[in-house]
Amino acid sequence: MNDRAPRTRRRYLKIAAGALTVGALALTFTLRSPSPVGHWNSAASEDRFLAAYDRAFEDLPTPAETLDVRTDYGVVRVYRFDGTGTSAHPLLLLPGRSSATPVWAANLPGLLTIGDVYTVDLLGEPGRSIQERPISSDDDQAAWLDQTLEALPTDKVHLVGLSIGGWTAANLALHDSSHIATLTLIDPAQTFADIPWGTAIRALPAAVPWLPKSWRDNFNSYTAGGAEVREVPIADMIEAGMQGYSIKLPQPTRIAEERLETLDVPVLAVIAGRSVMHDAEEAVDTAERTLPNGTVRLYSDASHAVNGEYPDRLREDIAEFVEKYR
Repeated sequence: MNDRAPRTRRRYLKIAAGALTVGALALTFTLRSPSPVGHWNSAASEDRFLAAYDRAFEDLPTPAETLDVRTDYGVVRVYRFDGTGTSAHPLLLLPGRSSATPVWAANLPGLLTIGDVYTVDLLGEPGRSIQERPISSDDDQAAWLDQTLEALPTDKVHLVGLSIGGWTAANLALHDSSHIATLTLIDPAQTFADIPWGTAIRALPAAVPWLPKSWRDNFNSYTAGGAEVREVPIADMIEAGMQGYSIKLPQPTRIAEERLETLDVPVLAVIAGRSVMHDAEEAVDTAERTLPNGTVRLYSDASHAVNGEYPDRLREDIAEFVEKYR
């Protein structure tokens, strides 16, 4: 990883997950173009995002392998990082909305001490995955991810999802858990509690691509507990994706409690106490009541940017959790 001044590093860590949210959830599903698949609004928008992606990627360890996995819905970008730990199953990380692999920069050094790590750029989101066919249901969302896991040279993974990535991970486990050893859900959206109306309303301006960048920056800062997001590589990448990419995915269905009760894999649920993506108290209560084999951790002082604010604590909790299910 590149060395950075301590002050810059602290700020980077604090906002690392600042916009790993449903982002522009409300308008994502109303401001639609005729295309049935996610796409860049222009070549310039794509170039701007990829330049920001590459800058943010410089803060990650060097991948041991880069894979482009073909699925029925498009080509999924996967990176493999060699770990130093002894876990029998690798970790596989799913980012949040309008983000991609670089959001894990603060977490990868610690997680690699557990074992090998795969990261995925979500299909249909800004990133280096390329959606080719419509994704129109929760079943489709599970299918492309399951096909991706099937293509990897491992029978099972410890699946870790952040925000919408957490919902995506839980959705797969509910459809087919055959490739999942454990499930870690980091402040997952639409999983244990609903998204507050206040957050959805604040997201509306951020969803309009022709409005000023400052509107998207303000929303991203709001989700990160007021952290500064200007001139920060991860935040620049996320904002470029929000501005330049048209997401054509179905609105994630709030997972019903009776479905959570059917999860047949061990689950670690990490809830941020100051998250704007749900009511934290309700989320903790739901997780504790419904998960058949669940471990629930409340990070009382964390915002939705929990993975950037508490990378060491997350590493310890995940390491302790997956050690039980080697």
